Amino acid sequence: MTSQSLQNNPLLHFSGLPKFEEIKAEHVSPAIDCLLAEARATIEALAQSDSQSNGEVTWDNFAAKLEDMEEKLSRAWSQVGHMNGVVNSPELREAYNENLSKLTDFYADLGQDERLYAKFRTLRASPEFNTFTASQKKIVENELRDFRLGGAELPTEQKSRFKAIQEELSKLSSKFEENVLDNTNDYALYVDDASALAGIPEDVLQAASEAAKLDELAARAGNKNNKPSWKFTLHFPSYLPVLQYAQNRNLRETLYRAYATRASEFGKAEWDNTPLISQILKLKLEAANLLGFANYAELSVATKMAESVKHVKDFLYDLAEKAKPYALKDKQELEQYAAKLGITDMQAWDVAYASEKLREEKYAFSDLEVKQYFPETNVLTGLFKVVETIFGVHVNKSQASVWHEDASFYDINDHAGNLIGQFYLDLYARNNKRGGAWMDEAITRRKVDGKVTTPVAFLTCNFSAPVGEKPALFTHDEVLTMFHEFGHGLHHMLTQVDDYGVSGIKGVEWDAVELPSQFMENFCWEWEVLRNMTAHVDTGEQLPRALFDKMVAAKNFSAGMQTMRQIEFSLFDILLHSEFDPNGQSSALDLIETVRDEVAVVRPPKWNRFPNNFTHIFSGGYSAGYYSYKWAEVLSADAYSMFEEDGVMSAETGKRYWQEILSQGGSRTAMESFTAFRGREPSIDALLRHNGMN
Repeated sequence: MTSQSLQNNPLLHFSGLPKFEEIKAEHVSPAIDCLLAEARATIEALAQSDSQSNGEVTWDNFAAKLEDMEEKLSRAWSQVGHMNGVVNSPELREAYNENLSKLTDFYADLGQDERLYAKFRTLRASPEFNTFTASQKKIVENELRDFRLGGAELPTEQKSRFKAIQEELSKLSSKFEENVLDNTNDYALYVDDASALAGIPEDVLQAASEAAKLDELAARAGNKNNKPSWKFTLHFPSYLPVLQYAQNRNLRETLYRAYATRASEFGKAEWDNTPLISQILKLKLEAANLLGFANYAELSVATKMAESVKHVKDFLYDLAEKAKPYALKDKQELEQYAAKLGITDMQAWDVAYASEKLREEKYAFSDLEVKQYFPETNVLTGLFKVVETIFGVHVNKSQASVWHEDASFYDINDHAGNLIGQFYLDLYARNNKRGGAWMDEAITRRKVDGKVTTPVAFLTCNFSAPVGEKPALFTHDEVLTMFHEFGHGLHHMLTQVDDYGVSGIKGVEWDAVELPSQFMENFCWEWEVLRNMTAHVDTGEQLPRALFDKMVAAKNFSAGMQTMRQIEFSLFDILLHSEFDPNGQSSALDLIETVRDEVAVVRPPKWNRFPNNFTHIFSGGYSAGYYSYKWAEVLSADAYSMFEEDGVMSAETGKRYWQEILSQGGSRTAMESFTAFRGREPSIDALLRHNGMN
C-alpha cells in the first residue's frame, strides 16, 4: 500500500467527522494495519524510554501518549464496526472479521505488557499522582485493575494461553451474531390468501405487499415463478404485529417458531449456534480460572457496581419474590380471557395476541390506535424539546456524510451557540442491519492541546420505515426505545470529562450504564411531554387526554409477567456463568429449563431455542451482566423520583442531574455519582411503585 493510498484512506481521517460515503471494505485492512504499526511503535518507545523526563514517569510523557494512540485506533474501528452492523455485506464482514482478530491480538498483548504495567504502578506511587485530577486518578486505577484482569501478572505460559482464549472468544462471538443475523435475513414467509391475514394492521400489510412485489420483480428478471402477495420476515416491524394482531393462530405459530429457533439445529447447520455456546462458555471459564476466579461471573462482577455474584443473585431472587404474585395474577387473567377467544391452551405464540385483545377490552384502546398519533417528526421534536428544557441545550438537524440514505445527523449546542455534541440517527429496520437498538461511540470527548474534541454518537433503532405517502409511525413502545437510546447518547455527549479513558460512558460500571437510558423512558409517561409530541397522521389532532389516561391506566398491564421474563433471562445468564459447568453433561438448554421451573410464568415450548439467539450475552457486552437492566432500573426510577418531587421538567433538577451523573462519565464510581445527585443511596421503592408492585 503506497503512502498516497494511505493518505487518501478515509479511515485514517481524524480531523473531522467520518467520511462514511467514501469508506469501502478495501480500506479497512490498510488502515488498521497502519494504525496498529503506529500503536506498536508508540508502545515500544514508551516501554523502553526512561529518559524523557529525567527518568520519571508522568501523565504527559506516558499515560497521555497511550490515550492518544488508543483514541485513533478506537475511532477508526468504531466506523468499521458500525458499518458492519448497519450495512453488512460479505466484503465488509470479511474485512471486519480479519481485522477483529488483529485487534484482539493487539489488545491481548497490550493487556499483558509487564513494562507498561510497571510504569502505571510507578505513576500510581509517584508524588505527582496526588496532583492528578479525579479523572486522571480513576484512569490510573482502572488501568492497574485492567492489567491484572488482562493477565499481566500471569506466568509466561499462562499468558500465552490467556491470549489465545481472548482471540478465540472474539472470533466465536462475532460468528454467533453473524449466524443470528444471517438466519433472520434469510427467512421469509409468503402468504397468498388474504383471509389468512385478518386482524393485521393495514400499514403492516402494505409493507408486506411492497416487499413481496420487490421479490416478484427479482423473480421475473430471473425467469422464475412469481412470488405470492405478502411477505413476512423475522425483522421486528414485520414479526411483532403478526404475533400481536393476526387472528390466524397457525400464522402466529409459524412465525413464532421460526423466530424462536433461529441459529439452532432446526435451521441450516452452518448457522447453528449450539456448538458455539459450549465453546464460548468453556473458554470463559478457563480464562476466569487462569486469573484466579472460581467462575466467569466473578471475573465479570469485579468491574461492576455489584459487590459480588451472591449480591446479584440475591437481588434477582428478591425481586422475583416481590414480582411473582403479580405475574401469576396477570397470567390467570390472561388465560381466562384467552379462553373467551377460543384459546383454551394458551401457548407462547398466543400471549401477545391475547394480551393486545385483553388490553383493548380492559382499557378501550389498542397499540394500533395510539401509533397513529406518533409520526416520526413529532416524536423527535418532542424528544428534543424535553432535552432542551431540562438541560438548557438546543438540538438541530445538520449535515454529514452517512452510510445509508435513511441516516441523518444532528448538532447539540448550548445557549451560547457552542457545539457540545453531535449524533447520527438511523431509525428503520432493513436487511443487512443488525436487529435491536443501540448507542455507540463515534468520537469521544477529550482535551488535546487546550482544544476539546466534540463527542459524537451513533443512535440506531429498527423501527418500521415510512409506507407509501405516510410518514413513519411509532408505537408507544418504540417511542420508549427512542428515548432510551437517546439517554445513552446524552451520557456520551454531555460529559464534561476531558480525559479519554473515563469520558462519557467509558469507565462507567456496566451495571450502571443503563441508568441514563432507562431514566429517559420515564418522560414518555408524562402528559405535558406526550401531548406536545403527537399529531394524528390523518387529522393532525393531538393525542386526546382521555386516550393518554387509558395508556397510563394500562402502563402496568402485565408488568408482573414482563418483570419475571427479564428475571428469567438475568438468572439464566448469571447462573450460566457461575454455577453451570460447561464441561459437564448438562447443556445451556437444560439450565434455562431449570430456571424456568423456578421463575417462568408463561412457559415457552421445549423447542424454543432462546439461548441460541441471546446475542446480549454471547456476542454483546452483557455476559454475567444481563441483570444490569433491572439493576439500573432501580437507579433510574429512584433518580427520576427526584424530578417527580421537584417538577418533571425542572431545569434546576436537570442541571443537577447533568452535573452529578451525565457530566461525570466514569471519572468516579456510579454509586458516588448517584448519591451526589440523590443525596442518599438508591432504594428499590420507586421501581416497585413505577411497576405497580408496591
